[in-house]
This record gives sequence, structure tokens and C-alpha cells, in this order.
Amino acid sequence: MSESDEEDAAVVVVDNGSGSIKAGFAGDDAPRCVFPSMIGRPKYQKMIPTSMITRDHFVGDEAQRKRGLLSIKYPIERGIVTNWEDMETIWHHTFYNELRVDPKELLVFFTDVPKSTKASREKTTQIMFEKFGAKGFHVCTQGVLSHCAAGRTMSVMLDIGDGVISVVPVFEGYIITPAVHQVNFGGRDLTQHMMKMLNDRGYSFVTTAEREVVREIKEKVCYIAQDFEKEMLGSSALTKTYTLPDLHDITLGNEIFRVPEILFQPSLADRDHASVHKLVYDAIMKCDIDLRVHLYCNVFLVGGSTMFPGFQERLQKELSAMFPQKAKVRVNAPPERKYTVWIGGSILASLSNFKESWITKKEYDEHGPSVVHKKCTN
Repeated sequence: MSESDEEDAAVVVVDNGSGSIKAGFAGDDAPRCVFPSMIGRPKYQKMIPTSMITRDHFVGDEAQRKRGLLSIKYPIERGIVTNWEDMETIWHHTFYNELRVDPKELLVFFTDVPKSTKASREKTTQIMFEKFGAKGFHVCTQGVLSHCAAGRTMSVMLDIGDGVISVVPVFEGYIITPAVHQVNFGGRDLTQHMMKMLNDRGYSFVTTAEREVVREIKEKVCYIAQDFEKEMLGSSALTKTYTLPDLHDITLGNEIFRVPEILFQPSLADRDHASVHKLVYDAIMKCDIDLRVHLYCNVFLVGGSTMFPGFQERLQKELSAMFPQKAKVRVNAPPERKYTVWIGGSILASLSNFKESWITKKEYDEHGPSVVHKKCTN
């Protein structure tokens, strides 16, 4: 890529999450747009011709608004793209409708989960160059970007997104790979469990659109108990009224703290993976003994499913009980942690010494999609 091309091309940063897309321009403090990474198609046959709705699909916020009439799908499952056609549609929407830019004039920076596949990275690279004609492309692991946003030389990133929990220790920009933990569980699973609990109580939440309603309930009313057993003993008197979009009220009970408790006690949902505090503990203990003392105090929360009230305090309590008494355990919870990964991408992609990290169109034409493994090592 020529120096003039580098200077002229804007850099778009896109954080591709299982639950939401965050997109904007490198150097900005926050993403320009955040919308659900969903695509919806009409589930009813149109009987009366009209010019009001002529499209066969809706993306993001528009799909969310029309969800009662649509069949909703998420093309990203557990951080991995499972439907490339739908994903391409969402990226097209991101560039042309949300950001109102032409990718042919852009350098495009994407995020990726820690244990992404080589095939997935190659396919993404191919689409960016062959379908969207990007001037340059780069993809980076989310844990590294969270580390960039934290501004520390060493950190442990606990990222709980919609589909994946990941724990990534980072030292001076390098992932300590043997210590990385990833579990296929996240906010969407909590939503699903809450649906089950509400249905068991006689309510009816079945469709993909109704799942979105339950997700909203979860995000607005759920919290983390500091002492789960004690909270359960006093929960018989706990009731909370929530008004649904159709203006009917439902009464919520102890599910508002039992659902997110699954993060700390997965067995409550018949899951056999480790709790979030055990995942963090195991990740730190897999690091070199000389690094651990620096990691105890640099645990950072990332992702929307760490936003439950009480989460930071509970994790601090659980980790303090697991590590040596002399250890100074500190769990950091940046208020903007829903967007930490995107912010890290914005910082990294705007650095002057990052220019050599871009995959150029010339390099792609010479080496094909596999060039991504040479140029994007994090």
C-alpha cells in the first residue's frame, strides 16, 4: 500500500459480536453505531400488495423493531460465523446504512474471538477483498484489544459476551496462549434459561421475538447476589413487576438473581464447565509463577454480561478467597466495558506504527486468503 493510500484511507473498526455489532472510525472514543447482529425475514405471507414493505429481510435495529413479524436469526454463534450469506448482509448494512461509507475507500479492522478457526479468518479476509473491495484489512483477537484499551503492560481479560466466555492473560501485547480459556456459554444462554424459568411458571415465551423480550427483562432487572444461599432464604417475599411491550404485567421472583448466578454456579443450569472465578483462577495459575503477582491485581471485566449489578464485587470476593491471603486481588470494571474491545481496536488501528500490519490488496492478490495468518498473528 502506498504512503498516500495509507494517509487518505479512513479506518473503520468493526467488533463482530454474537449479540451485537459495534462499528465506527479508528481514533474515536466510542463506536458510531451499535446494533443487534441479527437478521429477520417475514414469517407471514403478504396477502395485500403494498409499497410500504418491499424487502425480504431486515437487519439490526429495524429487525428488532419488527421482530413480532419476523423470523430472527443470528449469523454469529459462539463467536464464530455460521451463516456467511447473512453475515455478508450485516456487513453491507454496517458499511452502507449505518456508517454510510464505501468499503472500497477504507481500511477495515475486524475483531475475532480467541479461538477462531483458520478457515473463518480466511473466509472473512476473502469477503472483505473480493466482495467489498477493501483497500486493506486486519483482524485481531478481542483479548488483545481489551488489553490495549486497559492501558496496562499486563492484564487478565474476562470477557462475557452473548455466546462465549473467554479469559485471556496478556503480557505487553502478547497473548499467553497456553493460559487462554474459552467456554461456549454467554448472555444468550442466560436468556434461554430465564425463558425456561418463566415458562415453568405459566408464562409463554417461545418465539425468537419473545426471546428478545426476555433478554430485555434480563438486562433490566437481573443482579448478582453477594451471598446466594442467604439471598435464597429471603427470596420468598421478593417480587418485581415488569411491563411487557403489549402492556401486560408479569411478576418476577427470585429468577432475577438465580439466572445470572449460573455464571458463578453453572450446575444450576446443568452445565459442567467451570465458574467464571475458576476460569480466571486457572488462567492465572497457568501463567509463569513470576507473572502471577502482577495479574492478581489486573483482572478486567469486558462484555455486556459483566454489567449485572454486583458482578464486580462478587468476582472480587470469590477470587480473594481462592488466591493467597497476601495477594492483592483487584477486579477492574470500566464503565464502558460493553465497548472495551471496540475501543482497543480504535486505539490500535490509529497508531502510526500499525501501518505495516495491514493486509494490502496487492498482498491478498499475491498470496490469497492465507496471508491473514502471516499478517494477523494476534
